[in-house]
Amino acid sequence: MPLPSTNLADRTGGLLESHKGYDPRIVFFYFILAALLLTLAGGLGYQQLSQAGRHNDAERQQNQRRILMPGPRGDIYDRNNKLLVGNNHRFSVLLHLDELKAELRREHVRIRKNYLATGGKDDLPKYSELEQISRVTLVQRYLDQTNAILHRAEKVDARALRRHFDRQLLLPYPLLDGLGDEDTAKLLEHLPVASPLQVYAATTRSYPYGSAAAHTLGYVRPDEEIDAEDFPGDGLTTFKMKGTSGRDGLEKTFDARLQGQAGGRIYRVDPAGYKINPPLETRLPKRGQELVTSLDIDLQLAAEEALGDQRGAVATLDVATGEVLVLASKPDYDLNEFSPRATTAAVAKMNETGAWNNLALNGFYPPGSTFKILTSIAGLRRGVLTPVDPIVNCDGWLQIGGRRAPCYNGIGHHHEILLAEAVAQSCDIYFYSAGLLIKPENIAAEARRFRLDQRTQIELPGEQGRMVVPEPAQRVREQGEKWFDGDTANMAIGQGEVLVSPLQMACFVASVARNETTTLPTLLHQADRPTQHTEPIGLSPAQRAALLDGMVGCVTHGTAKHLNTIAGYRIPGVQIAGKTGTAQKRVVMDGKLGTINYAWFICFAPADKPEIAMAVMIEGQTIGEELGGGLAAAPVAAQVLKKYFEKRNHPNRPLLPPFRVP
Repeated sequence: MPLPSTNLADRTGGLLESHKGYDPRIVFFYFILAALLLTLAGGLGYQQLSQAGRHNDAERQQNQRRILMPGPRGDIYDRNNKLLVGNNHRFSVLLHLDELKAELRREHVRIRKNYLATGGKDDLPKYSELEQISRVTLVQRYLDQTNAILHRAEKVDARALRRHFDRQLLLPYPLLDGLGDEDTAKLLEHLPVASPLQVYAATTRSYPYGSAAAHTLGYVRPDEEIDAEDFPGDGLTTFKMKGTSGRDGLEKTFDARLQGQAGGRIYRVDPAGYKINPPLETRLPKRGQELVTSLDIDLQLAAEEALGDQRGAVATLDVATGEVLVLASKPDYDLNEFSPRATTAAVAKMNETGAWNNLALNGFYPPGSTFKILTSIAGLRRGVLTPVDPIVNCDGWLQIGGRRAPCYNGIGHHHEILLAEAVAQSCDIYFYSAGLLIKPENIAAEARRFRLDQRTQIELPGEQGRMVVPEPAQRVREQGEKWFDGDTANMAIGQGEVLVSPLQMACFVASVARNETTTLPTLLHQADRPTQHTEPIGLSPAQRAALLDGMVGCVTHGTAKHLNTIAGYRIPGVQIAGKTGTAQKRVVMDGKLGTINYAWFICFAPADKPEIAMAVMIEGQTIGEELGGGLAAAPVAAQVLKKYFEKRNHPNRPLLPPFRVP
C-alpha cells in the first residue's frame, strides 16, 4: 500500500494556491506612509524648533500685559534756586478690580438667584447684563465704605465703570479724586489694610508763586502717550497710567528734559484678563531733570506788582550775558488753575481778558520815541547827525509835504537843539528832520543790523517775529502804494508801520548798553556764562557820549524826570540811561474809531557800567486816554530797578541748596 503524500497541494487536491513572501503593490503604499510620516515629523520639528520663538511671542501676547507708570516731572528754579514749579501730591481712592474676581462671581450668582426667586426665568436678564449689574453693585458697596467715613453720598458711574472693565481692567478704578488732607487722613486711619481700596498719591504740578511768570513757565496737561525706553514688552498689550506733557512756555520747550523716566510692570493674566501676582518684570519711575532758569523771581514779582491791572509787558535782561531776569505779561493767569487740568471758568476768563497772549514775546506795537535811539545811531554812523551841530530850529511845527507835523513833546519850543538834548526832551521836530536826512532805507538797514527784523530765538514756543521796519520798495512791491516824506518822518519817531515787541526792544537797549548790535536772550541760567560779544555799533567816543548824555538827561531832567524828582522812584548812587516813548494807533473800540496810546520806557543802569537793561510797554485801554511813557511806563521800570539794586547792594544770606528728591 503506497504511503500518503506530504505535499499540501497534493493532499488538497490542488485546491489551495501558493503565495509569495511580498507583493509589489503593497510595498508602494509603504513608501507613501513613510513619506507622510516624514512630512509630519518635519512639520513638528519645524514648529518646535524654527517657530518656537514666534509661538512664545504669541503666547506672551495672549497671557501677558504691560502697565506703564509716568515718572514725576523735574522741578523748575529761578537763578537763585528758588522753586518756581514743583510737584504736589494729589490724593485719590482707587479700587483694585483684580482683587474682586471671586467676589464678583459670588455677587453674580446671588443676583441671579434673586431674579429667579422673584420673577422666574422669563424676567432673568442676559448674562452680560447680570455681569454689569453685579459689577456696579459690588463697586458701589466699596464706595459706600468711603462714603461712610467721609460722610458723602457718591454714586458709581455705571458707564465709566463698564468702559474701565472693557479697556483698562488691569488698572485700578478711581472712585474719588482730589481729596483734601483731612479726608485723606480719615481714610488712611479707617480703611482696612488688606482692603482692595487704596489711598493713592499721584503728583500734580504746583506753582508756589501762582500767576508769576505764567506765560514764561507755561503749563502741562494730562497725557496718556507716555513711553518707557528700554523697558521690555513692546509687543504686549499695554495699559498706561496718565502722565502730563508741557503745552506752553518752558514746560513745553524742555518737556523731554522735565519728563520723568516712566516705570512699568509686566503681569501674567488669566483667561478673564485679571492679573496674576507677582509681576514678571518691574521698573520704578524716576523723576525728571531739574531746570534752572535765568529768571529772578523777586524782580519778576516787582515788575508784575508795578504793572498791576494795566495791560502791558516788562522784559529785563542781564546786559553782559543776555540772561532774562524778568519776562512779565499782563493780563496773566494763575497757573495752579491749570493743574491738574484747566477749569472751565479759568479758560472762559482767559478768553475774555485775552490772557493767552504773551505780550512781552508776541505783542507787536509801534515803539514811539524809543525808536529815536536807533534813528540817532543811523544818522551818526552816516555823518548826517553830529553831536555839536543843530539840524533844525524847533518852533513847534514842521511842514512836511502838504501837512504841518507838530512836536508832541514839550509845551514850548525847543529852538535850535543838539542831539543829546533832542534825545532827552524827545523833540519830534529834530527827529522828523533827521529821518528826512537819513532816508528810510538807511533807517531800515540800521534796524536790520540790530536784528529787529528777526525772532529773538529765546527758548519759548510760538514766537512769531515779523519784519518790523518798512521800506519804500517793500511798500510798492507788496501794497502797490507810494512812499511819502510823511512816512519817513513817522518812521523816524517810531510811528507808522514800525512794529516791535517788548523783548525785541529789551534786546536792542541791552545791545546799546554794550555798544554792540546783537543780544541773544536766554532763559537758562549758567553761573559762568561768558559775556556776549557781537559787532560793534560803530560810533566814535564823542558820538556815543552824546547819545548816552541824552539818555541820562531823559531821566535827570527830560521826559522821564519823575524818576529823579519823585523820591519814591529815585535810586541813590545809581544813574539811569533811558528813553521814553508814546505811540498812537487808530483802532475801532466798542464800535468807535479813535486813537489809543502805547507808553514805552527803555533803559539800562548804571549808565557808566551797565548791568541791567529793560523795556516796559503799557497798552492804553480807552480811546483818547492820555498815556505817556514818562508817567506810565517809567515808574514800572523804577520799581524793578530799585529791587535789583537793593538785592545787589544788600544781598540776603546765601541760600541753601534746594532739597533734591532722588
